[in-house]
Amino acid sequence: MKYLIVGLGNIGPEYELTRHNIGFLTLDHLVEKQDALFKIERLAYTANIKYKGRQIYLIKPTTYMNLSGKSVKYWLQQLKIPLDRTLILTDDMALPLGKLRLRAQGSPAGHNGLKNIEAVLGTRSYARLRLGIGDDFSKGGQVDYVLSRFKPDEFDQLPALMDKACDMILSFCTLGIERTMNQFND
Repeated sequence: MKYLIVGLGNIGPEYELTRHNIGFLTLDHLVEKQDALFKIERLAYTANIKYKGRQIYLIKPTTYMNLSGKSVKYWLQQLKIPLDRTLILTDDMALPLGKLRLRAQGSPAGHNGLKNIEAVLGTRSYARLRLGIGDDFSKGGQVDYVLSRFKPDEFDQLPALMDKACDMILSFCTLGIERTMNQFND
């Protein structure tokens, strides 16, 4: 069984530790825990791990957040992985920092990366793991907020958040989305 796990983010050092890149950061964390490495390939950094008989492909699109759909579609076709074995990791301002929510499908909720994936794939029917980044910004400050780096006290919370997200990814690949949602969603 093959799975595709997509962490959303933006490439480049100026985006490296920003809230918008929590998808990238989480996949970096998983790859490190599994003693694997990312390599640059067409439209993405890719890594692959084996877990309980599953082949799990991880990608971090190099197309920038707002064009993530191009990379997702390419790798789905390239690896011949069905959409129901695909999971997108994304930041979510509607969730407090540290909160995670897995959904089988849904709206993009204003997230440009998810909007583009939906437009390119022509469907909202793909699993997404939303990682809470909070909403501590003033009116009109949304863009600056998501592109800002985590504060030191927030950064200290990230390892526990990413550990739980990694557990959810591996559960998604072995137990399926329903059992994983039942086990992990609050």
